[in-house]
Amino acid sequence: MSLIAFLGALELGLIFGFVALGVYLSFRVLEFPDLTVDGSFPLGAAVAAVWIVGGGNPWIGILFAMLAGSLAGIITAWMAVKLNILNLLASILTMIALYSVNLRIMGRPNIALLTEETVFTPLDTLPVSRYILYPLAILVGLALVTALLNRFLNSEVGLAMRATGENPRMASGNGINTDRMVLMGMALSNALVALGGALFAQSQGSADVTMGVGTIVVGLAAVIGGQSLLPGRSIFMATLACIFGSILYRIMVALALSADFIGLEAQDLNLVTALLVGFALVLPRFKRRRRA
Repeated sequence: MSLIAFLGALELGLIFGFVALGVYLSFRVLEFPDLTVDGSFPLGAAVAAVWIVGGGNPWIGILFAMLAGSLAGIITAWMAVKLNILNLLASILTMIALYSVNLRIMGRPNIALLTEETVFTPLDTLPVSRYILYPLAILVGLALVTALLNRFLNSEVGLAMRATGENPRMASGNGINTDRMVLMGMALSNALVALGGALFAQSQGSADVTMGVGTIVVGLAAVIGGQSLLPGRSIFMATLACIFGSILYRIMVALALSADFIGLEAQDLNLVTALLVGFALVLPRFKRRRRA
């Protein structure tokens, strides 16, 4: 694998680190199987792209993308806690609806951003390759978001949210409004996913209505695989493991597709994804057997 391919995989891994943090919130903290991310990822890209093409500030576009993603998460949580629809089914309903919503927002299947000003445009004027500057800029933003998320999850509200996911009945008995915690957690989760979508569109130069297909699989691979390789009970280690898993997943995909002796090509991406996710799922079982 060439250096350019490695840096490109690193850039994608850092972007999907935001997705991994969002999936960690819903999947690990709230114990809420959420497929909304397959719709909120392109939703964030669509909102940011439409705003940028319309001449808006790209930073404000990211903010609007996060607000749209949080609204999608609230709708899923509302159907689950207020209408008593099964968590997984509620997220599937929202995901399906978001496909049409994204088409409505963009007005067409895809939007090009190659000639538009994005948050990465100032970096293009520096005498250093974009393949180095883009990952560094994303890393700074990801570190800031991770630090804020860690602080939130260790706060009083964050502890209440973690208690809701761990034991809703006990949390409710201790005076915690579990419905509110689920709504808040799902809003924050999908806001992070939409943030990743907005950055992905600006980094890759386009937003597409189908770009969210398989996002939940990537997020789960990052969360499960990362926590298998970097175990730890603290929030800091858990979020760090999610980011590490996201980067490692993208590098492994790039290695598999660039290994000529394997014979894989670009159309085998979903096959490689399935194999890596399967490996991430069975790795904890092998580790437990080895310890036993």
